[in-house]
Amino acid sequence: MATLSHSYPGGQGSETPANMTSFANIGGVADPKLGHEADNLGRGSVGGTGQEIHDAAVASGGARRNSHIYTDTNITFEDYHYWANRSREYERTIDVSNAGLAGSMKTILGRKQDKEPAALASSSHSGSDNEKTDAAHGESRYGISESEWDNAQRAIRTATWGSIFYLITTDILGPYNVPWAISNMGYGPGFALYTVFGGMAAYSGWQLWQCFIGLDSTRYPLRNYGDLAFRVFGPSARMVVNILQSFQFFLNVSLIIVSNGQGLAQMALGKNGNGYICFVVAQVVFTVLGFLFGQIRTLQRLSWLSNLAIWLNVIVIIMTMIVVHEYPPNYAAAATNGIERGPVVTSAGLPPGKGLMDNINGLMNCVFAYGGATLFNELMAEMRRPMDFWKGFICAEIFIYCVYLIMGMVVYNAQGQFTYPVAFQGIPGVGGAYNWQTLGNAISFVSALIAALLYGNIGIKVVYASLFRDVFKFPPLDTKKGKLIWVAFAPIYWALAFVVAAGIPQIANLTSFVGAACILQFSYTFPPILQVGYNCQKDAMLDTERFDPATGVAEREDSGVKRWIRGYMKKPFKNSFDVVYATGALATAGLGLWASIIGMHNTFKETAITPFSCVNPAG
Repeated sequence: MATLSHSYPGGQGSETPANMTSFANIGGVADPKLGHEADNLGRGSVGGTGQEIHDAAVASGGARRNSHIYTDTNITFEDYHYWANRSREYERTIDVSNAGLAGSMKTILGRKQDKEPAALASSSHSGSDNEKTDAAHGESRYGISESEWDNAQRAIRTATWGSIFYLITTDILGPYNVPWAISNMGYGPGFALYTVFGGMAAYSGWQLWQCFIGLDSTRYPLRNYGDLAFRVFGPSARMVVNILQSFQFFLNVSLIIVSNGQGLAQMALGKNGNGYICFVVAQVVFTVLGFLFGQIRTLQRLSWLSNLAIWLNVIVIIMTMIVVHEYPPNYAAAATNGIERGPVVTSAGLPPGKGLMDNINGLMNCVFAYGGATLFNELMAEMRRPMDFWKGFICAEIFIYCVYLIMGMVVYNAQGQFTYPVAFQGIPGVGGAYNWQTLGNAISFVSALIAALLYGNIGIKVVYASLFRDVFKFPPLDTKKGKLIWVAFAPIYWALAFVVAAGIPQIANLTSFVGAACILQFSYTFPPILQVGYNCQKDAMLDTERFDPATGVAEREDSGVKRWIRGYMKKPFKNSFDVVYATGALATAGLGLWASIIGMHNTFKETAITPFSCVNPAG
């Protein structure tokens, strides 16, 4: 007997185009400031075309046009998948020759661009894409036709695969912990593990892409990782993802406070080593600066500074690789971390004296290098053609892999066991080397203040939008109550981040903890599990079953566990491999948590580093 499953296409709407605000740029060093998206997180509007459509809906008495599209458990997998296929068919007709890298090259070469830009092409082709839709669902819903709604969604999405390459590289680029990771694994194991984990990260990214293009549409747009988890496994999965993602942003703030507190204390010493600032005071200084900059609500005007920070990072990378071969290691920083002065020693295999805990901590720093998957869904949600994501993703992965390994090997070759977790802080702070160390710290300080805008402003809004608004139904941030909540919430957020940073001033072990607890899940555990869930539901669909897009009703021949098992057995080897892959990732995460926590304990026990201490871990 057929089972009927229902969707309610007439009642989807939202609180929001606020919820349509993209989180795509949250992870970048620079790009969150390039558009208006960051300013709208947790608010009640998006602005632009989407806002006009929303306002029209409200004026027509249809403010609930999209109120359930992100939370309605009655919308079936068939409904999501049908409209995703329709959107992909339409996207194949979009001309992107004048956008992204292609458009930039035409401008550089002086070639005349087509008269119809890609942004306008979406409007000109929208009619044919939606004629059947409008006919099926009525000329309009609450006065908004399907073609108008689809155009509003497409107007929000402007990124090309070239900009995705840019976003991923600027998000992840910052390989200052790679030399330290390799020093804990040796040349051979370090190369092998960075290669293997890079390949698996590429496989996971492909899985997220497959799930995204199969469930995202202009009718039911995906916004972020949590939305994807919801459509595959339901509300509980979304809550787990959102909480873990928010936790990662919070710990990122703590990492920024630790590293830049170290840098400020190093700079305060001066060329002759006569200056001084208490390390915990340096952390307070940066926390206060970060909080103050994080109060800036409009980030768009800082895009030039954000782009500058990217190239400043490149300067630091090149400078570090050159300078470490001209000066000895920072023995003071090494001594603070329990490493005695002596000749530089490198190892082709596992370094002598390094135990399993050290090897795993090095591995978790390696995992940190491939943390971009946390935001891949957010990035795809910004794309005009999500089908093209793989191009930017593969190019970015290859570029990042090469830069990381080159820098890691070069610095490790020069400093061996004395390699410091923040590579440029491993340059000695005396004599002429102090100038180079200060250059790295100063540039990092500027970049970190930009990151403070990111994590202090956008990071808080992510927590607010994904947790407090979605779960606890708090008011939008652009209301009077919302603004009062923001004023109270921001200093608490930064104060708690400072407590973690000052309480655990161990950047290597803290990085390992973040890698194991958060990044490893988003990059290696969740993607294969989501892929299995997606495959089970997609492959369980039979030719004899019917789905009516006009009503959202799916007629199924079975349901429950039986249906999931039948879908699983359509690709038993592929699904079983993914289950083993996810289980292995979870086991690795457990090892990482063990190694990082034990590492923290041993560091406090065996070195001069203590919580809330004036002693700078970087010497």
